[in-house]
Amino acid sequence: MDLFGVPVTKAGPDEVLEAIMAWARIGRPATVVFMGVHGLTLSHRDPDYRRRLHQFDVVACDGQPVRWALNRWHDAQLPERVYGPMMTLRVCHAAAAEGVGVYFYGGREETLARLTARIAEQFPDLRIVGAESPQFRPLTADELCEAAVRINASGAGVVFLGMGCPKQEIFATDQRDAINAVQLCVGAAFDFHAGAVPMAPRWMQNAGLEWFYRLCREPRRLWKRYLVSNTIFIALCLKRTLGGRRFPGARATKPPTS
Repeated sequence: MDLFGVPVTKAGPDEVLEAIMAWARIGRPATVVFMGVHGLTLSHRDPDYRRRLHQFDVVACDGQPVRWALNRWHDAQLPERVYGPMMTLRVCHAAAAEGVGVYFYGGREETLARLTARIAEQFPDLRIVGAESPQFRPLTADELCEAAVRINASGAGVVFLGMGCPKQEIFATDQRDAINAVQLCVGAAFDFHAGAVPMAPRWMQNAGLEWFYRLCREPRRLWKRYLVSNTIFIALCLKRTLGGRRFPGARATKPPTS
């Protein structure tokens, strides 16, 4: 469903999990991004990023304001958002139960080590078939090819990308046809589950105030992001509201048949 030029999928957590695991079981390459306000407004400013989002199989409504907007203008009736960090755990749980291998790509080496140790402790039956911290710069074509070879050789069915927006979305679309797995752009989930950054209290998440909690924790790094993205999002919503128009319906991603 079109939301400010981005095709956001009308689906809740259960539906998205079902799609991810159905693709992972049959080794179908796919891409999933968990979309918050920051990514949504970045697409409004960056045509290339917006083009890439149109290539994703699922653009899930990660942010509460994104869910509210879908319900307001599309009557989506989504009772909850599809929160990337929580979906990371749900996918790990399902992958452990079904024997699907997972690969973690992104983050700093120390964060990645803590993340995989904690995930392995929480899901002892989970097959973590690989984890790597890429260079903090644009990768060359050869480096992208080598990363795809390593991931495919691991036998991973799911690849978690924790490189931040927009790096992870660029990687996922560039590697769409090269990686034989479901790529999940999960953003800050690596830092959260590694214990490097605390998650906002549940009541703040439900109230759409997670951004404020994170801003208070990391003001120097995040003030500009939230000032720009929140301002643009509010402006876009006001424009639509005052214009009295609904967004035209677009596509809704359906889980594949296995």
